[in-house]
Amino acid sequence: MTDRTHVPGTVVPASEHLHDGWSLQAVDGPVPPELVDRTVPATVPGSAHTDLLAAGLIPDPYLDRNETALAWAHRTDWRWTTAFTTTAAAPDERVDLVLQGLDTVATVDLNGTEVARTANQHRSYRVDVRELVADGENALTVDIRSALEHAEEVERDLGRRDHVYPHPFNMVRKMACSFGWDWGPDLQTAGIWRPVALERWRVARLAQVRPLVTVDGTAGVVRVHVEVERSGLGDDDVDLVLRAEVAGRSAEVVVPRGGSGREVGGSDVSAVVEVTVPDVDLWWPRGYGQQPLYDLVVELARPGGEVLARVERRIGFRTVEVDRTPDEHGTSFTVVVNGRPVFVRGANWIPDDHLLTRVDRDRYARRVTQATDANINLLRIWGGGIYEQHDFYDVCDEAGVLVWQDFLFACAAYAEEEPIRGEVEAEARENVVRLMSHPSLVLWNGANENVWGYRDWGWPEQLEGRTWGLGYYTELLPGVVADLDPTRPYSMNSPYTPGSDAEGTHPNHPDHGTHHEWECWNRRDYVHYRDDVPRFCSEFGWQGPATWATLARALPADALVKESEAFLLHQKAEDGNGKLDRGLEPHLPVPEDFEDWHWATSLNQARAVAFAVEHYRSWWPRTAGSIVWQLNDCWPVTSWAAIDGDERPKPLWFALRAAYADRLLTVQPRDGRAAAVAVNDTDAEWTGVAVATRTGLDGRVHASASIELRVEPRSVTVLHLPDDVLAVAHPSREVLVVRVGDAGPAGDGREVRAVHTWVEDTELAYEDDVLDVSVEPVEGGFAVTLTARSLVRDVALLVDKVDALAQVDDQLVTLLPGETRVLRVRSKLAGDGSAFLDPRVLRSANALVTGSRAGAAPVG
Repeated sequence: MTDRTHVPGTVVPASEHLHDGWSLQAVDGPVPPELVDRTVPATVPGSAHTDLLAAGLIPDPYLDRNETALAWAHRTDWRWTTAFTTTAAAPDERVDLVLQGLDTVATVDLNGTEVARTANQHRSYRVDVRELVADGENALTVDIRSALEHAEEVERDLGRRDHVYPHPFNMVRKMACSFGWDWGPDLQTAGIWRPVALERWRVARLAQVRPLVTVDGTAGVVRVHVEVERSGLGDDDVDLVLRAEVAGRSAEVVVPRGGSGREVGGSDVSAVVEVTVPDVDLWWPRGYGQQPLYDLVVELARPGGEVLARVERRIGFRTVEVDRTPDEHGTSFTVVVNGRPVFVRGANWIPDDHLLTRVDRDRYARRVTQATDANINLLRIWGGGIYEQHDFYDVCDEAGVLVWQDFLFACAAYAEEEPIRGEVEAEARENVVRLMSHPSLVLWNGANENVWGYRDWGWPEQLEGRTWGLGYYTELLPGVVADLDPTRPYSMNSPYTPGSDAEGTHPNHPDHGTHHEWECWNRRDYVHYRDDVPRFCSEFGWQGPATWATLARALPADALVKESEAFLLHQKAEDGNGKLDRGLEPHLPVPEDFEDWHWATSLNQARAVAFAVEHYRSWWPRTAGSIVWQLNDCWPVTSWAAIDGDERPKPLWFALRAAYADRLLTVQPRDGRAAAVAVNDTDAEWTGVAVATRTGLDGRVHASASIELRVEPRSVTVLHLPDDVLAVAHPSREVLVVRVGDAGPAGDGREVRAVHTWVEDTELAYEDDVLDVSVEPVEGGFAVTLTARSLVRDVALLVDKVDALAQVDDQLVTLLPGETRVLRVRSKLAGDGSAFLDPRVLRSANALVTGSRAGAAPVG
């Protein structure tokens, strides 16, 4: 976690860090004997789990079956203590204790006096402690009790509301997936997870800064709304000056004198200052333009010039809306930035580590870079996680990655009574203001699957008239957004039907608004993705295991078996392995050998998701977006992620990179026959000649046709293929290839192509040993050369099996007869690289079907 002791960008007043000298002790609950009465050093920000790990007192919860061994922590209460040296408050000085994040149910004590009680991980707390701080040493104590036991008490008081998974996570404002999910561990962290500081100030401070950034013609306009809190001490009853500056342009207004303002969190005066920047450079999503960012400086000063408070933010000038216009197909859901419709090539985001304080800016940057390298232009922050650190949004601002932000509700009915309601409103107001300066943030979403849950999951019968959250999604949250951040659109839920209520058109109707497609994974085959043409698919996905090196680190060697207790503990989905096997059966063999099964399920995950993405993209603009579940993992696990918990890309990542490419050729059914669909998601017209060829697996041409290609920018064109090209005589021995451009014999990347078979791999007449391979050391690693003598599908080098740090530039490479491709492996491994040709490393779809390990023959 970035070590920040104040809201990022706040320069004045200064803060005194309170991050040193902390200790931790378990004070109540089923504490193991070795921890009773034991005190350990604590890191702030941090958690009980990270502190005990650092002290060597608990095993790594991500390894083997340790998650289960640490279940005692669910009902344990903790105490953090520190002593710090400071000075007492001057007569005209306010001293505030600022707690940016406590996880979760806490009591805070300063020098023997209770100063705060908290029950919300998702908000901060500010307490006036000027009467309590003393010259010299001061004592600060934070007691955090079991969030699970607190949630159970609230549930008993308010009445049960349905939720997925065993624990009542919906009864406490804490990261829902902290209590376990179908891809995450049940660890239930506790701790001081964001910075703690003393903040000293005089006269007045900027209690809230809300920059509303818009565009008026060619000019950028920022209206800075502020709330000023006065100290109520000394000479604070004076007029002040509020100034704002951006891009060399500035403006100021007078903030009139007010009352005492002594109430914590209170505000004496609201003020607005507006700055206009002519001929502003617009901020665009990646692929649509540049991402210029402007420094906004806001100062509160005495008339004579002394700066009392200063806040700095980075902003970007752009407009955003969601087009939800009804049409002949239903109700659209299209993200529009600066007046231009954007096809969303997205992925869902979960917390990148279950132990949240281990995620820092560098880790955010690595993950967002992996997203952009996979041609992703939007990340949806899912409602069972957290509002991320500013660093996440900063990185997205710079990369041009759009951010869809859920409010933090997921897969449960939520009580609308106290003590929940007040916390919901407080966290929503704080986080809307905290995040609204980021241009990457383009949508606020009320919740994940909760209206759908009410409709289909039996909630009305269980609720018996009790509240379940609808008022949050239809009144409170849209009211907060309209009040504080009217520059951004709000969506009631995902999925949901625009313009309908919980009793109207089904919230998950594919023809209206956002849609979640989980029937394919849960009950049907992935070919059924084509059964619907959704307006916007905001969740869909397919499971696959973590990469081999990640599994080998997380599990003992003897647990690398599908049925082992340790492997199943790292497979959280209900009947997950059964669904993986049933998903394989229509397409690929279901191997008995675990390593073969690992490869087969990894390949099938990649194919399933690519199948869906290509279908969705082929229907633009009717379908306006796909957000795959999910980009990342929070620990080593079998899941829907493209990047596993050790940050390694799975084969799915490479499939996403190809399916989300700026220009795509895909074979899709149209009017009862196969057609080639050309997708051009660039600002340049795509012209050329598309060559469609029906060949044998051996490369013999049976029919061919050339078709003039012309695809307008940001559009899709269907290429109708002639009858002879589609007149397949031997489906198991023929393949359709559609290509535009000329890649050359070594494959220089200029060609765009689609390869289509008429039957599944299990029915294709593959032959053994039709791939010639060689390897040679090169600077920075190795070059692996592949040459096909017959069709070879989805060749992959699972390089992490040889070198856990190795990376390969491509995976899932399909070669036509006579084609050669060179894969580049980055590795510091010594030797000749022959280990990369091992049949357990060099994989293909062919080998799965023929039963040979690789279907490859070394050469040279």
